Amino acid sequence: MHFDNDNSPTLVSLNTAAAMTSLSRTMLNRYRAEKRFPVAVSLGERRVAFVKSEVQQWIDQRIAARAAA
Repeated sequence: MHFDNDNSPTLVSLNTAAAMTSLSRTMLNRYRAEKRFPVAVSLGERRVAFVKSEVQQWIDQRIAARAAA
């Protein structure tokens, strides 16, 4: 199976989302609890992931807010 031109959403782990945002896992989980971060996708009892494009959109919004300030 080849995914180069696949437009399907890509999931990223909590660790990857933390690395993408430069947030610690603790802070990212706090933002999730406060509904200030994209909703996770449950992959099992103790495993979640995030839609990569939603995390990137969240980052882009932070950058845009900086420019607007």
